[in-house]
Amino acid sequence: MGTPNLSVPARAESAADDNRPRSGVIHDNVRHTADFTVVGNHLAQHPHLSLLAIGLGLYVQSVRGGTPVDIKSLTARFKEGAVRISAALRELEAHGYLRRERNRAPDGRIVTRTVSCNDPRARRRPTDPERPARRTGPARPERTGPQRRAHPRRTAGRKALPAVPQAGGEIPGLLQTAVDLLTDLRRHDSRLMLSATDTAHLAPGVAAWLERDVLPSGVRHALTTGLPDDPLHRPAALLAHRLTDRLPPPPPFRTQSAVVPPPRHPLQNCEGCDRGFRAPETEDRCRDCRTAAASHP
Repeated sequence: MGTPNLSVPARAESAADDNRPRSGVIHDNVRHTADFTVVGNHLAQHPHLSLLAIGLGLYVQSVRGGTPVDIKSLTARFKEGAVRISAALRELEAHGYLRRERNRAPDGRIVTRTVSCNDPRARRRPTDPERPARRTGPARPERTGPQRRAHPRRTAGRKALPAVPQAGGEIPGLLQTAVDLLTDLRRHDSRLMLSATDTAHLAPGVAAWLERDVLPSGVRHALTTGLPDDPLHRPAALLAHRLTDRLPPPPPFRTQSAVVPPPRHPLQNCEGCDRGFRAPETEDRCRDCRTAAASHP
């Protein structure tokens, strides 16, 4: 008998074995034909999301539309606590995989809904114009005349007002509530008499506060408390600064919320001083007349 050749492999290696990696994971895959979800590697291998956020993002994308994904439901579904799940939801929201849309329900309530985005890189708001490619040639001369845009708002002979925060979504009636609040400031301090132009400039900033679950009374208190005793030469500029400098943080992540707006009572004339005021129809006198009547029975 001949001497066996020890260098010959015990069996012939197949082509599939040759293509397998020598270290790391080896995939033993089968083709899915039902009950599967297509998820992008930009989420599954995201370089900045935590492992919990990636797993939660995969779960949210895999469930049917209408499945509750609020913190309470997720805590009941998984063993991670509410604190960790809430932090993971904020991560997904910060990177665009979740977003909140606030809408007014038929009964008047403002309801926040959660939208899952499977590829935030491809999402562009409908109002955003296409950005032109950067020009490498000589600079274009500055346009003059009516086509030139000025931002922030500027009028002839008047310094531009500071920019104000902008609301993230369009909620019906929110901007009108902001205008009403600004118009009513002069009743609390006569120096806060605003023009229509100033009111239009400041209203989006007030709407941004209201969108963050701040009550109108809270916005009014932030704008009117601690004003200087000196004459206010530019009250609109002071209000714009306060709207930006004191802007509160967004509310905690919530997928289901109902914020009931304050009731808007009808406008009527006081039976005592004939001043216009808003109150339920059962009241026929303004607050000042009611207070005076109570102090002098």
